[in-house]
Amino acid sequence: MTRLLKTHGTTFTVVLFFVSAVSGVALFFHWAPAAFHGMHEWLSLVLIVPVAVHLWRNWNAFTTYFKRRTLLIPAVLGVVASLIFAWPAMTSGAAGGGNPMRAAISAIEGATIVEAAPLFDLAPADLGARLVARGYVLEQGADFSVITLSDLAKASGKPGGPSLVADVAFAPAE
Repeated sequence: MTRLLKTHGTTFTVVLFFVSAVSGVALFFHWAPAAFHGMHEWLSLVLIVPVAVHLWRNWNAFTTYFKRRTLLIPAVLGVVASLIFAWPAMTSGAAGGGNPMRAAISAIEGATIVEAAPLFDLAPADLGARLVARGYVLEQGADFSVITLSDLAKASGKPGGPSLVADVAFAPAE
């Protein structure tokens, strides 16, 4: 194993860095994120192993970076850059971060029929009719300003989430 690491450690590091860089660029530009997301996460974790071996094997030379303080500026810039990206998520509490699509779906699910209808360019009565046509149970004369879409789905035995939003957003096929 030691011979394998000595012989191929640098090449493992370079190849895994290249995979991490290419997949990171693809994710940044939203090119085939389903193809690159898992690859980027997992192989970037695997990259830790050859980098750690490289540091271990070259530790004596690496300590000169500490002695000459040439590591100081890159380390400070790296920490500052990391904090710039992480700070908003770290300080925003439960409301910040996360998947915006899930947040939008949750907001629509929690909306009443009166609140949700304008999002889909519908009158509340038209949205109610659309939902009834999709199999949701609405009582005659129901108050559309009180009933949330998620409560309506539960009462109708229908699932929430994306399927509920799809039922709200799209007219049933005729």
